[in-house]
Formats: sequence, structure tokens, C-alpha cells
Amino acid sequence: MAMQLTPPTKNIFHLSVFLAMIGVILYFLGVFDVFEGGFQAVGHYAFWASLLGWLVLLIGVSAKGV
Repeated sequence: MAMQLTPPTKNIFHLSVFLAMIGVILYFLGVFDVFEGGFQAVGHYAFWASLLGWLVLLIGVSAKGV
């Protein structure tokens, strides 16, 4: 039996896009050395924010009615 994927609700989709955009913004702030310490200071936060956005979207697609 194959897993049935459902479209996520608007709230789940917007939350995942918001988290991904935070990750992208943090990445570019680190690359352009806005914070003291450069990319090393915020690079890992950018990764985890983007990963969290992807996981929220994955759960929204996998779980029916979320």
C-alpha cells in the first residue's frame, strides 16, 4: 500500500516558507559579514531554520488533515 500524499493547508505551507526564508536571510547575512564572526556566527542557524521549514512541509504533506 503506497503512502497517500495530501496538499498541506495554507497555514502549514506559509509556516514552512517563512522558516525557509529566515534560513536564506540568515545565510546571506552571514555571507555578507553583517554580524561579527561572519558566516560562522549564523551559518548553522541558517541551516537549521531551512531544515525545520522543510520538515514542517514534509509533515504537512504526509499527515492527512494537518
